[in-house]
Amino acid sequence: MPLPARSSRVVAGLMSGTSLDGVDAVVTHLVGSGRSLSVEVLSFVHRPYPNALRDLILMASDAERSSVRDVARLNARLPIESARAVRMAVEAAGLEVEDVDLIGSHGQTIQHLPDAAPVAGEAVRATFQADDPSALAQRLGVPVVGDFRRADMALGGQGAPLAPYLDDVLFASEEETRLLLNLGGIANLTLLPAASRTEDLQAFDTGPANMVIDALADRLFNKPYDPDGTYAADGAPDADLLADLLMGDYFHRPPPKSTGREMFGSAFCDAFLKEGRSRSLSDTDLVATATMLTAASVYQGYARYVRPEHTADIVYASGGGVHNQTLMSMLRAAFAPIPVRRTSDLEAGVDPDAKEAVLFAVLAHETANGVPTGLPHVTGARRAAVQGGLYMPAPPADVHHDEAV
Repeated sequence: MPLPARSSRVVAGLMSGTSLDGVDAVVTHLVGSGRSLSVEVLSFVHRPYPNALRDLILMASDAERSSVRDVARLNARLPIESARAVRMAVEAAGLEVEDVDLIGSHGQTIQHLPDAAPVAGEAVRATFQADDPSALAQRLGVPVVGDFRRADMALGGQGAPLAPYLDDVLFASEEETRLLLNLGGIANLTLLPAASRTEDLQAFDTGPANMVIDALADRLFNKPYDPDGTYAADGAPDADLLADLLMGDYFHRPPPKSTGREMFGSAFCDAFLKEGRSRSLSDTDLVATATMLTAASVYQGYARYVRPEHTADIVYASGGGVHNQTLMSMLRAAFAPIPVRRTSDLEAGVDPDAKEAVLFAVLAHETANGVPTGLPHVTGARRAAVQGGLYMPAPPADVHHDEAV
């Protein structure tokens, strides 16, 4: 049963990224649509994953170790965590769950395979985000929009990145050409030319952001990430290893393109460590090189695929990577004299940590109104998709079936 179109809603947004650190949740008040949409963030919370759950996600995401049984059970376990995150965010907003009209949930990416591959004689693209949206709807009694990538992929697109829709809605400028940079597990950028139409923006994943850095911090220092970029600051990037890494196929592939743990996960880190050890690099040198890989691949993506047509006036960064001071310093050095700031410095004032959760609140709101949010010129899809499927909760026990219909 579709929801009635509404211009105004209270919408919760959920994001579980490739960093696997937990669930980000926001509660927003949204009014309007497209570039006329107004977004008020009422609350933002982060709920870390329990270690056992994070380990299960890592195992499920590893093609060498995952099992169908574990993935199925993980898909049923994650809504418990997401429901808790929504309740935390609702309480922080001073509301009740009953006040929430809609939830947008990205889910936890287990596999993202955007390039067509043969399956039983037919070429298909595939993606899977665990965190059953139907189970979440039943737990909270609120309609949920999930599965945001699949419609675009069914139309021949990459299914990612998804952030450009929000970037355009909130941050397009008449005066400035802006580069929006998200530093999650994977880095993606959106170029918004000054005084342009939505059709003029460019966007793609540039490669790893925190993913490789976090993996090295875990393996070398038994830490989930490099706090404030401290380990990288104590080391020195190896220029030769960096040059070899930047010769990788993904960095030279033109957009549309997207990537994830399948390309920059454990196998990549194994090869990175083996090569670094053969060069007698210290632990801190390895982390410094991985951090420079993020900064260099972001700038290389901009220089190769964006700058020939548009020079950015300013870069606005979001995501967990903004807390890595060494990474931010490297990015500022790479982009100089173009300034690199945070999205919280913009007039829209979006918390860099909350931005992706806000994205899924916005996409859910638009999907419930039947508004296409797919960007074919970004993803390569044949046409713009209405992104996401709607999952309805069961009617209250005291409502008869005929009344519910």
